[in-house]
Amino acid sequence: MSYNPYSLEGKTILITGASSGIGQTTAIECSKLGAKVIITARNEKRLNETFLQLHGEGHQQIIADLTVREDLDYLIENITQLDGLVNNAGINKILPVQFINENDFENILKINTIAPVFLMQRLFKKKKFNRNASIVITSSIGGVFSITPANAMYGMSKSAISSFMKFTALEMSIKGIRCNCVNPGMIETPLIDKAVLTTEDRERDIAKYPLKRYGKPTDVAFGIIYLLSDASSWVTGTSLVIDGGITI
Repeated sequence: MSYNPYSLEGKTILITGASSGIGQTTAIECSKLGAKVIITARNEKRLNETFLQLHGEGHQQIIADLTVREDLDYLIENITQLDGLVNNAGINKILPVQFINENDFENILKINTIAPVFLMQRLFKKKKFNRNASIVITSSIGGVFSITPANAMYGMSKSAISSFMKFTALEMSIKGIRCNCVNPGMIETPLIDKAVLTTEDRERDIAKYPLKRYGKPTDVAFGIIYLLSDASSWVTGTSLVIDGGITI
């Protein structure tokens, strides 16, 4: 007989930003552990690539831009009851404070902060969460546990969603719903490919990590799975730092 306290058998989990990086890896790993996975993102081609890698049956993919009200409504209308939600979709743009502009800042806030807030709000109003459901938000150490130059817009968006997590955890506890964040350090995903680091800058940055590497998407996915599973049934309102030790 196998024993696995992290099993997701019988759970239905919605994962946003599932077309690449942490979201894609989380969806695949959740499916391996028995979950029925609903994946969503804006890019149909890349989302389908994720879908084809899922294990098991009964999964669903829905193309949606969560910053668009009609897409948000369509997503919510076309999903079943949920045992878990992973709010993972996010973007970044590196700019020093003196070069911050309104368009970039609004776009980052819409995707990283406002969209997940209203996704959760709509799911609560439509009673889409089963009792004892678990919500996990992909936040960051940036802006929450550490400050780095030219990362203000991203850091503020992640600080805000980390704060919202605590309010959600408190208010939804009466329904048995838990809410937590994972707070990764630098992870090897397409998001960091858009950064402006040279090879030398990257090597110097990696050297600052006690474990001497950037994280892998699986490093974060396994933390998310812990928070989705019954193994964390007494954990809510917390931020799980997954950062290779950089914040120490």
